[in-house]
Amino acid sequence: MKKTKINIGIIGLGTVGKGVIKILHNIKDSIKIKTGGEIIIKKIVTRSPEKKISFDFPFDTNIISNNINDILNDNEIDIVVELIGGYEPARTYILDSLKKKKHVITANKAVLAKYWDEILSSAKENNCLLYFESSVGAGIPVIKGLNEGLSSNNIKMIYGILNGTTNYILTKMLNEKMSFDDCLKLAQENGFAEADPTFDIKGIDTAHKLAILASLAYQTNIKIDDVYIEGIDNINTYDINFAYEKLNLILKLLAITKKNNNEIELRVMPIFIPKNHLLSFVNNEYNGVYIIGDSIGEIMFYGKGAGELSAGSGVVSDILYVAKNIINETDRKSQFVSDNSNKINIMNINDINSSYYLHFEVKENIDALSKIIEILSNNNVSILLCYQNENFRENLSSIPIIITTNKALEKNIKLAIEQINKLPFITKNATIIRIEDKL
Repeated sequence: MKKTKINIGIIGLGTVGKGVIKILHNIKDSIKIKTGGEIIIKKIVTRSPEKKISFDFPFDTNIISNNINDILNDNEIDIVVELIGGYEPARTYILDSLKKKKHVITANKAVLAKYWDEILSSAKENNCLLYFESSVGAGIPVIKGLNEGLSSNNIKMIYGILNGTTNYILTKMLNEKMSFDDCLKLAQENGFAEADPTFDIKGIDTAHKLAILASLAYQTNIKIDDVYIEGIDNINTYDINFAYEKLNLILKLLAITKKNNNEIELRVMPIFIPKNHLLSFVNNEYNGVYIIGDSIGEIMFYGKGAGELSAGSGVVSDILYVAKNIINETDRKSQFVSDNSNKINIMNINDINSSYYLHFEVKENIDALSKIIEILSNNNVSILLCYQNENFRENLSSIPIIITTNKALEKNIKLAIEQINKLPFITKNATIIRIEDKL
């Protein structure tokens, strides 16, 4: 008999979980039109079921429990929605749900990035659907776009602003000329940053998301350890504003993957981009994903990358899609490809070619600039522009020298900077920021 009532179990009742409940209530009158049936929240499991929760509509708190078996052992639950985040127990709950032949929806980028192949293999082995639209970009439909809408393309490159916290901080540092620490505090006060923001500001959250996008783009298993990561915690307002005012560049924490034959770049780092590029207009908590395919050319996804309803939107879209497949009896199909035989070489960070922004602080010394240029030249780094402006300086005890380079190998830049930092007139280690001026 055709199933028309789809029961779901939700694990986690935080920001995203509450958003899912609200959206399901808001669209309840159109769910039958969208899916052909009814969606029922049968059980919610959370660590603190006694914690008071209220909505501006009737809600049965009796379905809330702290026992995961209330979902796993309930044969009437068709879909498990995992929203607790982190590696464990999320991984175990997802795998146990799949073994119980329950379809799974998750917004958990960390567990997917670390256990991608294991989770996808389990879904395929148990003939279950696995969807994770909100794991990257919250409600922005980049997962389905990449996996389905752009599947006719060979993906040449992806540039992504994938973390709302860091993008908010960098936006404020530019527009308000505030320090990094003050901007982080403001982000926390406004709910854009966690009490412990380490995963955000160190680039780890963005790297999780890049691993997922690259795995989809190249039909392989990209691990978080494959991604080279730098965060924004050492970025200062001086460099952001100097580059914007003098060089027409804007700083973003970018996730980048590029494919060249059977080798790909995978890196997360603060990068200067031209301030007239589409990604430069992605500000505050918004996310943007810029993709170049061999057939479609350039395409960009843009929207809020965090928040209760934004993230909830992506999760509910997955719920509706899986529910429709169950009702139409087309739900036992694997929709994602993870091919372990598709071996792709990951480019070493030292072998990338990039332009660079270099900021040196020096004591007054007539030979300082010529010596810096000599060392760069000896390491095969050619200079594009050079600024030695005493009026544009951080403090009175040293003089800034700003240099931008033509494309150079990362390893050559590192060798040159290591030598320059040892010079007696250098007052602090140089700042190095890559420039992507040919996006």
